[in-house]
Amino acid sequence: MAHIVAVVNQKGGVGKTTTAVNLSAGLAAAGQRVLCVDFDPQGNATSGFGIPKHPKMSTIYHVLAGKAAPHDLLWRLIPNHLDLLPANAELGGAEVELAQEAEREYWLRGSLLEAVQEYDTVLIDCPPSLGLLTVNALVVANSVLIPLQCEFYALEGLTQLLRTIDITREQLNPDLKLSGILLTMFDMNNRLNVQVAHDVRRHMPDRLLKTTIPRNHLVAEAPSFGKPVLWYDIDCPGSHAFLSLAQEWIELNKTFYDEV
Repeated sequence: MAHIVAVVNQKGGVGKTTTAVNLSAGLAAAGQRVLCVDFDPQGNATSGFGIPKHPKMSTIYHVLAGKAAPHDLLWRLIPNHLDLLPANAELGGAEVELAQEAEREYWLRGSLLEAVQEYDTVLIDCPPSLGLLTVNALVVANSVLIPLQCEFYALEGLTQLLRTIDITREQLNPDLKLSGILLTMFDMNNRLNVQVAHDVRRHMPDRLLKTTIPRNHLVAEAPSFGKPVLWYDIDCPGSHAFLSLAQEWIELNKTFYDEV
């Protein structure tokens, strides 16, 4: 049974896709079988792994529409360890189509759940919104990982996101849990960053992950070369942080993985 994780934040630019891509690579490096599902119409996780996007490519949209099976569309990035289910702008139309359908919150669950059981972890990179695509990801997920940039506006939206998770748990997916909040793009020399980190630790100490992702130019640079930072420069601080995150994630969810 795969551990399905929705990587969620309705605010763009907080390191959500960077987290999904690099945690996928980190877990694969730790020996896990990992699937990264690009569920964002921007397709940034797809390009972040060096997969060229084009309008006629087969993507997660075709899985939702019942036109393809997930296994037919996988990009095998590291054989037996890391696969990608890609996305492109066509996925944006799915939200409009879903709005007209019955059981619209369960489309991804119906399309994906049985097909991913060969993996240890499935990471779903959600769009920067709390629309139907994100709700679909929350319905199929076991856990939620929230990347949080250390700035005021990112913190301001956290309450709304936590409420959406609670509503999803109450009405659609009672097994959903918040596994962690990850501080991203942290600069210890920035007073606001330090203050926001302090506030999150004070108010949600049990939900904040120990690992913090530092602001590092190589983390920002790696996607332009179509690589996770772990493949771009394994020795940089960003790579060390994501390897640490992978180990923390495995330990945090040890009970789940042991039961599998």
